[in-house]
Amino acid sequence: MAAAAPRTGAEIRAAFLDFYEQRGHKPMASASLVPEDPTVLLTIAGMLPFKPVFLGQQQRPAPRATSSQKCIRTNDIENVGRTARHHTFFEMLGNFSFGDYFKEQAIQWAWELSTSVFGLSPKNLVVSVFREDDEAEVIWRDVVGVNPKRIIRMDEADNFWASGPTGPCGPCSEIYYDFKPELGDDGIDLEDDSRFIEFYNLVFMQYNRDAEGTLTPLANRNIDTGMGLERMAQILQAVPNNYETDLIYPLIETAAGLAGVDYRALDEKGKTSLKVIGDHSRAITQLICDGVTASNLGRGYILRRLLRRVVRHGRLLGIDKPFLTAMGEASITLMRAAYPQLLERREVILAELAREEARFLETLERGEKLLADVLAAKPKKISGEQAFELYDTYGFPLELTEEIAEEHGLTVDLEGFEAAMEAQRQRAKAAAVSIDLTLQEAIDQVAGDLEATAFRGYELLEHSSSVQALVVNGEPAECAVAGDNVQVVLDTTPFYGEGGGQVGDRGVLSGDGPDGNGLIVAIDAVSRNRSVFVHSGRIERGSLSVGDVVHGQVDRACRRRAQANHTATHLLQAALKQVVDPGIGQAGSLVDFDRLRFDFHCPRAVSAAELEQIESLINGWISEAHSLEVQEMAIEKAKAAGAVAMFGEKYADVVRVVDVPGVSMELCGGTHVANTAEIGLFKIVSESGVAAGIRRIEAVAGPAVLAYLNERDGVVKQLGERFKAQPAEIVERVGQLADELKASQKALAAAREELALAKSAALMAQAVALGEHQLLVARLDGVEGGGLQSAAQGLVDQLGDAAAVVLGGLPDPADLGKVILVAAFGKAVIAKGQQAGKFIGGIAKACGGGGGGRPNLAQAGGRDGAALDGALEQARTELTAALG
Repeated sequence: MAAAAPRTGAEIRAAFLDFYEQRGHKPMASASLVPEDPTVLLTIAGMLPFKPVFLGQQQRPAPRATSSQKCIRTNDIENVGRTARHHTFFEMLGNFSFGDYFKEQAIQWAWELSTSVFGLSPKNLVVSVFREDDEAEVIWRDVVGVNPKRIIRMDEADNFWASGPTGPCGPCSEIYYDFKPELGDDGIDLEDDSRFIEFYNLVFMQYNRDAEGTLTPLANRNIDTGMGLERMAQILQAVPNNYETDLIYPLIETAAGLAGVDYRALDEKGKTSLKVIGDHSRAITQLICDGVTASNLGRGYILRRLLRRVVRHGRLLGIDKPFLTAMGEASITLMRAAYPQLLERREVILAELAREEARFLETLERGEKLLADVLAAKPKKISGEQAFELYDTYGFPLELTEEIAEEHGLTVDLEGFEAAMEAQRQRAKAAAVSIDLTLQEAIDQVAGDLEATAFRGYELLEHSSSVQALVVNGEPAECAVAGDNVQVVLDTTPFYGEGGGQVGDRGVLSGDGPDGNGLIVAIDAVSRNRSVFVHSGRIERGSLSVGDVVHGQVDRACRRRAQANHTATHLLQAALKQVVDPGIGQAGSLVDFDRLRFDFHCPRAVSAAELEQIESLINGWISEAHSLEVQEMAIEKAKAAGAVAMFGEKYADVVRVVDVPGVSMELCGGTHVANTAEIGLFKIVSESGVAAGIRRIEAVAGPAVLAYLNERDGVVKQLGERFKAQPAEIVERVGQLADELKASQKALAAAREELALAKSAALMAQAVALGEHQLLVARLDGVEGGGLQSAAQGLVDQLGDAAAVVLGGLPDPADLGKVILVAAFGKAVIAKGQQAGKFIGGIAKACGGGGGGRPNLAQAGGRDGAALDGALEQARTELTAALG
């Protein structure tokens, strides 16, 4: 008997991955929604994590791979909830071949999966091929056996994939599901989305296109496919749209419950709002899980926009209280099996949802009232000034105003909005000279009018420079005196300004002031405001004026420590690629004077053995005394040479390349040692997870290693003295003590249980007969939960199967903040419909707590000891009524 076709979303995902794993594909975990590709804001396709492999920029993870990749798209957000299958968040199932199998094998497997595993009838399937791809048509027709009338040729816009104007490209072939096969095979129009849905796309990457548009065959041909999980769920679950599948509908039900409405009974407008909430709730939960926080820029703006759409559609449904955390909880529950990192990041997700919803609700009501007043005047369109006031004063995204206007048949004057925005910028610029400024705003103001600072710190640690601008105690100034906190801009500088993860240099500015008292400015930080270097510090002696010439001297010891740590991060990335995964990419870093931190994309923890191997490898490179080679070159030449770029960084046409020959080559503007031997030593301090798919290694290098080891040595000496043991004996001694403690705790627990049983024996006389049943409700203080359970069960064993026992007490009679309640029911009591777990959980509420357990034995807790006697009396009353 053939196995039933998968139906649930989880079954479909598992069946797809299992099918291809059985055929030699390496299962790959979903990459983060925050991609390594700096040209893309979010992961928009299943193939995006493999793009460097397809483009020949990275080694392949395996000849064949398969994945279920989470994706986000917002380019057609206005269609979400209105069509059957537009989403912001979706999952793309894919199988990939990197120079291994090709067209015929991919087509045959796609057909086998669709018909044999998912059980789709060939009568319901139509395939498309590129208009010039005779090979694919022959395979579908003669090898697979598809009806020729159900093979449709389509143009380049639909069935040809390209990575860009030049580079790898190739034809596509798609499989469509036909909801109305009874309409026949003649005149099939795949644009009719009421009849057809595309669910599987096969890309045959077989050509390279040059600047003239000429196609030449690739030496290594690749396969890139994508199957929409939500679309396949719609087909197999036989529902009218993707939203009513088990992948989204539970969220719709949650939102409907919060609004007090019935989805099935709503009109289309109401259903659309619920669909938007269901769709966006998945998206915002996953975005926050992957480290995105709401803001007005980039992916943070996308998150904020989606959050605010959820809130607004909730208000349209009548939800007049905060509800995003409830939707977040429901989303985590729905998706946690496939994405367990949602549980790990639960607190972060819920906190961000609550914070952003509260921020929006503060201004939303006033903004909605203003917009309602505008709409009540029945204008022909929303003016640019009105839209800008909503944006600037009430936090309304322009897109939200456009959406509301469209619901009323209106448009927004976008040109007028842009004009109002520009006028506001000009007003801000004109006012900058007269309003009170914070320290940062002041330096922004002066830096915006200055030429770029010439950095001389690669070759010099001392240099004379001219003062271009000053900010004193938070305000632009022409001069400063001893005691002033200053920010100084120089025309040239030897100080490295914070950037690329490396902290800014420290040091001093010196010179002769007009009062004859030598100038000393202690510089404790150097940052960059665009290309202007800002030196922050305090004038210790003398005075300083714009136009003065000063002598800058970098703190050599601090610079050496920063250089050692920075070069060590390059070695660390190289070692991670070599030991853990060649595809590892940097996700962030910190290079300080006394430590370094390196964040990287990795779906799992790095093992202790791997960390030891990494540490050994890096110290080996240090001892080999590799001389670094630093040069500037065109960025394309640098990438062709294999230089690693930092994700998210924007690079100029000419870049600085730091090369540790044979070990590491990276694009980097930081300062480095001349030879790896200068680092001295490298020591990993910790490895941890900081976000979904992102790990962090903290380490020390150079002189900081000695301080780290001295600190650890001090701890070992203290432990040795405490345990009267040599360093080598400490671990064994601690183990012995732990075993002794464990045995003592076990013996103590046993003694407490015996004491509880002894105390409970005296309670037998309090049992009350209720017909055929026996009821015993009593208080027993000074006993922990385990002892109380043993006592209750022992009493039921003595009283018989018709007994119900409820015990409550304070483990520590002096602590009224901890209450324990236990219920034990015999078989006859359970047969009468009573369950210990449900019963005791309800009783515990009287003590400000809750709990539950099995039908025969359960435990609950509470926080109000003063209410314990009342709770026990409630238990006696309810059981008397139930059993009497």
